[in-house]
Amino acid sequence: MLAFGRVMSGTEQVAIASTDIELTVLPRIGARMHSLRVRGRELLRSPANPAQHASNPFFWGGFVMAPWCNRLEPGPVRVDDRTVDLPVNFRDGSAIHGQVYAAQWQQTGDSSFTTEGGGSGWPWRYRVEAQYAIAESRVSITLGLHNLSEESMPGGVGIHPWFPWPVEARLDCALTYGSNTQPFDLPVPVSGDLDVRGREALAEGVDSTWTQAGDPPVELWWPQDGIHATMRAAFAGLHVTAANATDVHAIAVEPQTHAPQGLTRLLNKQPGALAWIAPGQALLLPVTIDFDWTS
Repeated sequence: MLAFGRVMSGTEQVAIASTDIELTVLPRIGARMHSLRVRGRELLRSPANPAQHASNPFFWGGFVMAPWCNRLEPGPVRVDDRTVDLPVNFRDGSAIHGQVYAAQWQQTGDSSFTTEGGGSGWPWRYRVEAQYAIAESRVSITLGLHNLSEESMPGGVGIHPWFPWPVEARLDCALTYGSNTQPFDLPVPVSGDLDVRGREALAEGVDSTWTQAGDPPVELWWPQDGIHATMRAAFAGLHVTAANATDVHAIAVEPQTHAPQGLTRLLNKQPGALAWIAPGQALLLPVTIDFDWTS
């Protein structure tokens, strides 16, 4: 059974539900996931007041990242005949997570949303689409970044959910770029706290990106509730960023299309770069999360 509905309580909400799963999306604040309840258990870091997503957008729920993910260097950067000139929007002095995470989106279907951007700081025009679906025990999120400009545009897209403690993770990825605060590193074999190919709690303070993913690339466990999730993304060059933030008592696990500093990597012809998207074409990232439970 699949149901759709609207909930009005100050901030517009759209609910998508099956028998065991309910997802709530906020079209006016980034078409972001506000709540994800599985068998009554809230799995996202969800504020009591949905308006808090707008005042502190990087640490609540699950939001779309586009036209880039993770960190880019702020300030002017020449790309062919255009200039990217992004402002700082994060406490570490970076331009982080794109431009649509708190934008007002339009609802185009029962569970599909779109927004347009570009032309300011990011000189190419683009459209981002997000479609959410629930089928029995599966949540599907399909993201698309469309180039509306008349020339090729660099771009990346991803989803950034926050899962409150206690939660355990397994990332079946063979290579890591190391700390996201040292984002120009090349990928190396995983080791130490960055080898998370076994089920464990992510080490406190870890904020890294991985690649060369297996199948499934990500598994999550909520041991107190007997809930398990398998996350997959149908993208050949998949990257997974994960962070354990002690100040919010939650982990982020983010499937995305590129590594940190993707624009610099593109210009330097390094691994993990932003993709070139031809005029009228789109970069697509389909993500599925399959849940099972023991009771």
